[in-house]
Amino acid sequence: MKIGIDSYCFHRYFGEVYDNQRDPGKRLTYEDFLNRAVELKVDGVSLETCFFASLDEDYLKSLKGIMDRGNLECIVAWGHPAGLEGGENIAAVADMEAHFRTCEILGTDVLRMVGSHYGLRNTPHRPQMDRLIKLMRESVKRAEDRGIKLAMENHFDFTCDEMLEMFETIDSPCFGMTLDTGNALRYGDDPVQAAKKLSKYLHALHFKDVAPLPGGNPDDWFYYACTAIGDGVIDVPALCQALDDSGYDGIYAVEFDYLHPMHENEEIALTRSIDYMKKIKAGMAL
Repeated sequence: MKIGIDSYCFHRYFGEVYDNQRDPGKRLTYEDFLNRAVELKVDGVSLETCFFASLDEDYLKSLKGIMDRGNLECIVAWGHPAGLEGGENIAAVADMEAHFRTCEILGTDVLRMVGSHYGLRNTPHRPQMDRLIKLMRESVKRAEDRGIKLAMENHFDFTCDEMLEMFETIDSPCFGMTLDTGNALRYGDDPVQAAKKLSKYLHALHFKDVAPLPGGNPDDWFYYACTAIGDGVIDVPALCQALDDSGYDGIYAVEFDYLHPMHENEEIALTRSIDYMKKIKAGMAL
């Protein structure tokens, strides 16, 4: 069990503040984020490409230097917020594939990517899936040539069964899933069962726990707001066991998008999450 952090936990501090959130009044750089990850003694990070200050190779190599000093594994996370827009944004494929090189510089073979987004969740899924399958067939071949695994996230857009159908249709070891456990629950999937069902295709993990907002509207995507791991409604021990049983050996990247008001801030929730996950890890090692 490799405990990690997705940089999206701190999206407010990277300048992306939702309409229903407060600006924290300060900003982080990726250097700040990585140094904090080293201080927390986690095993890895997931780096959202939307927050890179540059794609200059010297800049990326400087980030790699921090990760090397802290013994951090990483994955590269492309596609926030809309990705391939349900297969409509053909031009975005080239942008996604440009990050094959980012992966190579940062020393990872996993590129999380986004096929659609929550704004299209009520748009018919079959046409989106067909377009994405068509786009991804050729992209996956190019990924195979570079030794890159494309890991499509359930981005509150498709059910896990729909994701599974796309993976089985393309049928490549270089095309699989970033399982977002919170998005699974938000869209009616059981995260534990999803981990079991998709075990063959799991390349990355956005490890969320969530809880409903008191008095909130279930139609809002943020109704199931992020909590510290272990404070929400997801059966985290069972989920960790299912992932371990499946043979998943990637990073368990803690992620927050909209933080539940039970938590004061992301830093406190993150520290609490890591402490809890270390206890789970210790128990699984017995």
